[in-house]
Amino acid sequence: MAAQHTLNAFDHIVSGCRSMLEAVPDDHLDWRPHDKSWTLGELATHVAMLPNWTVATLTMSEFDIDPEGDGPPQNPELESSAELVAALDRSATAAREAIEATSDETFAGPWTLKVAGEARFTLPKAAVVRSFVLDHLIHHRAQLGVYLRLLDVPVPQMFGPTADFPDM
Repeated sequence: MAAQHTLNAFDHIVSGCRSMLEAVPDDHLDWRPHDKSWTLGELATHVAMLPNWTVATLTMSEFDIDPEGDGPPQNPELESSAELVAALDRSATAAREAIEATSDETFAGPWTLKVAGEARFTLPKAAVVRSFVLDHLIHHRAQLGVYLRLLDVPVPQMFGPTADFPDM
């Protein structure tokens, strides 16, 4: 039951992420709105790769994002909207397979995020998938929408009409 509810939300959220990544202009991947911000390419790559966290959440009891103290693992350098969408499709497929294979008992089990060996939080896996994966995706795809708006790129719909697509 938990898997089916999670898949419904997952598919809806990933669909919106896919629309955002399809809109990313290849010639602006190095653009950033502020010196402290990620580039458009870095942010879009993060969105494309984020569903992979689902697999780590559902197949492990803990994960250390900085086990050696050298910083978190680096994302690949994706160089076009097509590569971003393909990466999202791969990570979403792996995530869906993990969700489908997960029992309600496993969803209820604990999962701990660590940074350099230090536990940062422990939550039931279902809550981690909802907050650390799905809400995280929603947050960053909204950032992508702001980046696109600042670049004067039409912003796709997520939940209803946008200024660029009022009749859809």
